[in-house]
Amino acid sequence: MKVYMCVICGFLYEEEKGLPDQGILPGTLWEDIPETWVCPDCGAGKDEFEMIEV
Repeated sequence: MKVYMCVICGFLYEEEKGLPDQGILPGTLWEDIPETWVCPDCGAGKDEFEMIEV
Protein backbone atom coordinates (compact mmCIF):
# COMPACT_ATOMS: atom_id res chain seq x y z
CA MET A 1 0.00 0.00 0.00
CA LYS A 2 1.19 3.50 -0.84
CA VAL A 3 0.94 6.94 0.77
CA TYR A 4 0.20 10.15 -1.14
CA MET A 5 0.85 13.63 0.24
CA CYS A 6 -0.85 16.90 -0.70
CA VAL A 7 1.96 19.24 -1.72
CA ILE A 8 -0.18 22.22 -0.68
CA CYS A 9 -0.98 21.36 2.95
CA GLY A 10 0.79 18.07 3.76
CA PHE A 11 -2.37 15.95 4.17
CA LEU A 12 -1.59 12.24 3.80
CA TYR A 13 -3.80 9.74 2.01
CA GLU A 14 -2.84 6.23 3.08
CA GLU A 15 -4.27 3.51 0.83
CA GLU A 16 -4.16 1.06 3.74
CA LYS A 17 -6.42 3.26 5.91
CA GLY A 18 -8.61 4.89 3.25
CA LEU A 19 -10.97 7.65 4.37
CA PRO A 20 -14.02 5.82 5.73
CA ASP A 21 -15.72 9.06 6.80
CA GLN A 22 -15.70 10.09 3.12
CA GLY A 23 -16.85 6.69 1.85
CA ILE A 24 -13.36 5.58 0.77
CA LEU A 25 -12.83 2.14 2.25
CA PRO A 26 -9.50 0.94 3.68
CA GLY A 27 -7.42 -0.61 0.92
CA THR A 28 -8.74 1.73 -1.80
CA LEU A 29 -5.95 2.37 -4.28
CA TRP A 30 -5.14 5.96 -5.24
CA GLU A 31 -6.02 5.34 -8.88
CA ASP A 32 -9.49 4.12 -7.82
CA ILE A 33 -10.38 7.42 -6.14
CA PRO A 34 -12.48 9.63 -8.46
CA GLU A 35 -10.66 12.46 -10.24
CA THR A 36 -13.22 14.86 -8.74
CA TRP A 37 -12.04 14.07 -5.19
CA VAL A 38 -10.34 16.93 -3.34
CA CYS A 39 -8.10 17.15 -0.30
CA PRO A 40 -10.31 17.25 2.81
CA ASP A 41 -8.00 19.79 4.48
CA CYS A 42 -7.35 22.38 1.75
CA GLY A 43 -9.50 21.47 -1.26
CA ALA A 44 -6.58 20.73 -3.62
CA GLY A 45 -7.25 18.32 -6.49
CA LYS A 46 -5.66 14.91 -6.95
CA ASP A 47 -3.08 16.46 -9.28
CA GLU A 48 -1.59 18.24 -6.23
CA PHE A 49 -0.67 14.93 -4.54
CA GLU A 50 2.61 13.04 -4.82
CA MET A 51 3.49 9.53 -3.73
CA ILE A 52 5.94 9.55 -0.84
CA GLU A 53 8.22 7.02 0.80
CA VAL A 54 7.32 6.12 4.38
